[in-house]
Amino acid sequence: MNKFIFDVDGTLTPSRGVIDPRFHDWFLDFTRNNKCWLVTGSDYPKTLEQLGKDICESVVTSYNCNGNDTWFKGKRVNSSNWKLPELAHEWLSEQLTASNYNIRTGLHFEHRPGMCNFSVVGRNATTEQRKDYVAYDEYTDERVYIAHNFNLLFPELQATVGGETGIDIAPKGRDKSQILGDFNKDDNIYFFGDRMDESGNDYPLAQLVKYPRHVRDWQNTWEWLSWLQEQGVAS
Repeated sequence: MNKFIFDVDGTLTPSRGVIDPRFHDWFLDFTRNNKCWLVTGSDYPKTLEQLGKDICESVVTSYNCNGNDTWFKGKRVNSSNWKLPELAHEWLSEQLTASNYNIRTGLHFEHRPGMCNFSVVGRNATTEQRKDYVAYDEYTDERVYIAHNFNLLFPELQATVGGETGIDIAPKGRDKSQILGDFNKDDNIYFFGDRMDESGNDYPLAQLVKYPRHVRDWQNTWEWLSWLQEQGVAS
């Protein structure tokens, strides 16, 4: 049987946004007819907000915080209590001060089960402020630069670019690829994500599944799934 794993931000929804109503109904039907899983850097309450209770409880498992916080049918079944070390926090704070990007909105460190999300612009940014930072980051590669240097300085940890404005940080190996412990080695897994580039948080899992699908946005995901249905790969 084919199995389908999905990132959320930028893959099933606009980044930090709510799923399109038409796609919601279509995708809910897809999850009821196929074996589907979610894996996202966001926490479970945010995933509920983005996808709705029906989708979150229709999938087999929701792997939140890059697999460090696991939910089954709306109930938490496993969670990590890891915290960002103080030295790493201090170094990231220095990067925040040194950044040439001049907008700060607060909540630059968001501590989640088993991981921390760091953002220069801050997670309180408005939609317009996020768009402005995205344009800045695309021009400067600031997040890639910070993540790369972080990984050199803290080899026991792992920083990956996630979503539009953040960097996900966790112990090395505690990335999205860790969820494969719940799957069989010979499973036909289709994984959909928008950050499969080497610095992205979808990359570790994409390297290990049989069928990674790097998508541009949720519309592209819908196109892929519709095509797979036409080919008889999905129901």
